[in-house]
Amino acid sequence: MPTFDEAKQTKKLETLRNREEEELAKLLSEKYGLQYVDLTQIGVSSDALRLVPEERAKEGKLAVFASVGQKLSVGVQTPNNSTVAEVVGELKQRGYEPKLFMCSSISLAHAWKYYSEVNFATETKAGMIDISSEAIAHLMEAMATLEDARQELAGLVESGQLTLTSRILETIVAGGLALKASDIHIEPDEHEINLRYRLDGVLTLAFTFDEKVYRLLNSRIKLLSGLKINIKNAPQDGRFSVNLNERAIEIRTSILPGNYGESIVLRLLDPTSIAGELEELGMPQNMLEMMRVEIAKPNGMILNTGPTGSGKTTTLYAFLRRIHTPGIKIITIEDPVEYHLHGVVQTQVDHEHYTFAGGLRSVLRQDPDVIMLGEIRDHEVASTAMHAALTGHLVLSTLHTNNAAGAFPRLADIGIDRSILASSVNLAMAQRLVRQVVPEQCERVTLTGKRKAFVDEVLAGIYDQSLIPENRTEVWSPVVPEGEQDTKCYKGRIGVYEAVQVDEAVEEVIKGGGGTHDIITAAKPQGLLSMQEDAVVKALTGVTTMEEVERVLGSVVEG
Repeated sequence: MPTFDEAKQTKKLETLRNREEEELAKLLSEKYGLQYVDLTQIGVSSDALRLVPEERAKEGKLAVFASVGQKLSVGVQTPNNSTVAEVVGELKQRGYEPKLFMCSSISLAHAWKYYSEVNFATETKAGMIDISSEAIAHLMEAMATLEDARQELAGLVESGQLTLTSRILETIVAGGLALKASDIHIEPDEHEINLRYRLDGVLTLAFTFDEKVYRLLNSRIKLLSGLKINIKNAPQDGRFSVNLNERAIEIRTSILPGNYGESIVLRLLDPTSIAGELEELGMPQNMLEMMRVEIAKPNGMILNTGPTGSGKTTTLYAFLRRIHTPGIKIITIEDPVEYHLHGVVQTQVDHEHYTFAGGLRSVLRQDPDVIMLGEIRDHEVASTAMHAALTGHLVLSTLHTNNAAGAFPRLADIGIDRSILASSVNLAMAQRLVRQVVPEQCERVTLTGKRKAFVDEVLAGIYDQSLIPENRTEVWSPVVPEGEQDTKCYKGRIGVYEAVQVDEAVEEVIKGGGGTHDIITAAKPQGLLSMQEDAVVKALTGVTTMEEVERVLGSVVEG
């Protein structure tokens, strides 16, 4: 144990070292032409400090210690640190006027202690930091096409003004919103960084830039999303928002380590991007009429099946909008809540405290008339949902199967009794999304060879021959210059559908242990189209192309 004299001597040495460090900071302040400040002797504002996250401040060896209006005082230990330049540029883009002061590491350590009073991560994760809505609106007007977006980005990047990082990100996001992209991908490759938009379900290369721009964008996105800037070897998820024309657009950030850097995906959740009416989804007329009847029933279950990104949630939301009235209560359990529905109680799954199964039990105590369950994943959720459907509730949910008939064997496989299954499910449907044709960018072609044989075979299998269009030989085909993608040939997407209603014939097959093919055969007299039939009919009526049918559903062989 140190003696009193030893402790006193240690304190003296520490004081001497501190004094020497402060003297060095003063000398450096003269070298760099900055004013010196000792942060241990003045107050540090938590409100000012919170403008830069703690990890970012420590990376740049800086601290924002005071603010008066838009004027900021920033203490720095190494003014020529590249992170300092990045942070200063970001602050300027946010409308602030930062002034640098020279300080010691002791001053910074003192200032950083005040981060305990700051809850920056909570604020950003709640979407409190927004990209400028005015900037986004202006940029969206300027970027009507993918080429417009490329030119706008090229002008910014080629200017060499890397302090425009915020503007570059705003342009990337504005381009995504203007082009109605669902996702923005920023992907490091061996030699360059690729920026791709997912347009109508297909990833489209928009721009490439170098690693320096990527590093700045990476930091800016992490900053906005409430993520840790110094973590580069682990996945991170966050969010931020854009307020545009009085509507909030949430942007969900996913960052994943890769061979050449972190892959960044921004999912754009625009509440106005969902089709408004049931009639806009693209269902065949006879199926549409059936669905109007099914969603008006007071109890039972409607299942929508298909892979991720096939439009299942959009369809269920359209059902909810159609049946919503002031006289009924609708509650949803979603993972996550992506779009907001007026007059509907929407809840979001928390896998620790609020699971699908636990949430469903809680919702049933809320006296609902209609329940939308984001997904049926296991026996517990399926069993509780079936019970709800049998006890006076209309339950809408989704399932991952390849077709509508496959929903019934799938639920039986996870342990649902077939007699309960047949009694509780009113209808199962399946869907995919195909891109809609732009005739000006396509040409009319006559079906020949194997493709014609395929179409003839599909048409011959349609139960209700009145659904077959008069034209059976000509379709649109995209005209794509060599080396380009076919994005100009399509605009928007529409669903292709199939459904199986549980009538007496189908009910008997389900109870008897029948498989997918048996259920399809039993449901054939209902006269509904299969997804493949619906897709071919849409190609023959000029809604989409056979190339698109092949891309989405397969089974078409070019002849």
